[in-house]
Amino acid sequence: MAGGAREVLTLQLGHFAGFVGAHWWNQQDAALGQATDSKEPLGELCPDVLYRTGRTLHGQETYTPRLILMDLKGSLSSLKEEGGLYRDKQLDAAIAWQGKLTTHKEELYPKNPYLQDFLSAEGVLSSDGVWRVKSIPNGKGSPPLTTATTPKPLIPTEASIRVWSDFLRVHLHPRSICMIQKYNHDGEAGRLEAFGQGESVLKEPKYQEELEDRLHFYVEECDYLQGFQILCDLHDGFSGVGAKAAELLQDEYSGRGIITWGLLPGPYHRGEAQRNIYRLLNTAFGLVHLTAHSSLVCPLSLGGSLGLRPEPPVNFPYLHYDATLPFHCSAILATALDTVTVPYRLCSSPVSMVHLADMLSFCGKKVVTAGAIIPFPLAPGQSLPDSLMQFGGATPWTPLSACGEPSGTRCFAQSVVLRGIDRACHTSQLTPGTPPPSALHACTTGEEVLAQYLQQQQPGVMSSSRLLLTPCRVAPPYPHLFSSCGPPGMVLDGSPKGAAVESIPVFGALCSSSSLHQTLEALARDLTKLDLRRWASFMDAGVEHDDIAELLQELQSLAQCYQDGDSLVD
Repeated sequence: MAGGAREVLTLQLGHFAGFVGAHWWNQQDAALGQATDSKEPLGELCPDVLYRTGRTLHGQETYTPRLILMDLKGSLSSLKEEGGLYRDKQLDAAIAWQGKLTTHKEELYPKNPYLQDFLSAEGVLSSDGVWRVKSIPNGKGSPPLTTATTPKPLIPTEASIRVWSDFLRVHLHPRSICMIQKYNHDGEAGRLEAFGQGESVLKEPKYQEELEDRLHFYVEECDYLQGFQILCDLHDGFSGVGAKAAELLQDEYSGRGIITWGLLPGPYHRGEAQRNIYRLLNTAFGLVHLTAHSSLVCPLSLGGSLGLRPEPPVNFPYLHYDATLPFHCSAILATALDTVTVPYRLCSSPVSMVHLADMLSFCGKKVVTAGAIIPFPLAPGQSLPDSLMQFGGATPWTPLSACGEPSGTRCFAQSVVLRGIDRACHTSQLTPGTPPPSALHACTTGEEVLAQYLQQQQPGVMSSSRLLLTPCRVAPPYPHLFSSCGPPGMVLDGSPKGAAVESIPVFGALCSSSSLHQTLEALARDLTKLDLRRWASFMDAGVEHDDIAELLQELQSLAQCYQDGDSLVD
């Protein structure tokens, strides 16, 4: 489809994936709502890549994420499984059936106060069955979230966040949410804890057919489907769900891109031996099986390690966050995702998911690392060359894949995106006749500055870079994490902690790196030290001893791909 959107279908698998996804969709929604702001650049990112248009039964036009999400019983809180844009399924049944009706109601979860205000601000399904919403500037995004008593934007408190649906402000299509009723989100019994349990879920006809039905619904309405992005928990049984889902996609949609983001919440909890061992096993099985069926896999975590050795969470110079809160960690990871996925979401000259994966995954290197600078530190009066020169020769971004610091490692290929820098700051405005202090200051475009910088940092490395004017949206319900940012997202000395920020510049990167050699080898070593007789419950969930031996072999083979002596493909 020449000139049209290259559609992407998103799968969110797991509860932490729900947290990351909620922030991700809130950021997309905030960008849609600001698209007509005269200060914002128009048309850099194509929302139709991620969103679909539709109509309710009453003719109300909708614009909802092209999304399938799976979670466990009890994870939705007050959110209805069928969403709120369309007529309730029970009401439809009541209209169709003319006989006597008996109604049984479960006790409802109390609605989060933030969501109550959200619904009152945007509209509700009224008694006459009509969805009433405020006018939206471009007909797509949501209006600013306010109450009748105050114009200030609302933000949920950490104490009020129980589940991801407590702060999701985007309306979902009725075919988006797929609940796994046989496992519980809360409590100690009936948990989806092991990789084998997750695999078995999509082996059951009920869940496999439901997933396939939803896939066909979304895929068949696409004009040019470029592929699938999977946000998948790695630490629990959803690693098995993700592996089977990726296998299904590879079998049914050969040739489409499958980019998987393996998500892990904050650092290990000391003293919780079973949880930590299960996390290790699920992560290892998930990485190996997802790599086999995906075009590209990227683990994402703010913890310092994928293995058993406790490491402190990563530090961001301009953020104050609590690594124990999924609400905080997921916001940071969603912000990084919103930046590193830019190449296949552009309106003009997009890179397809397949081409992006091919560039980064040669020689079997299908696992990549991610990094970001959040926010990018461009102070008032500085130019982009000034800011980049301040980093010196060190790799500037904070690692987000629990693979250690990138300094001292070799990069084989990278995709880099810098967004949110005003065009006037792209190049150095030197007085005529003034000698440029560096090669970057001599560049005539921002794109040239960024490409030159990457060449200096990683000589001879295959690099793809994008420079966007569009910033990353961090409006409420994004948490207050910024320690020294002014309203435009500029880093300012002496600004108070938690200053109100609505958009920020972000520098994000995906890299095929030799750091993965040590990380994957360490995973394999941790596995060899386990006495599997102590963890019979994990094995009873559908994993054989031969599977562990094969897993170790696959991990070691994958690790060998990232040895520093490897040469690039001719």
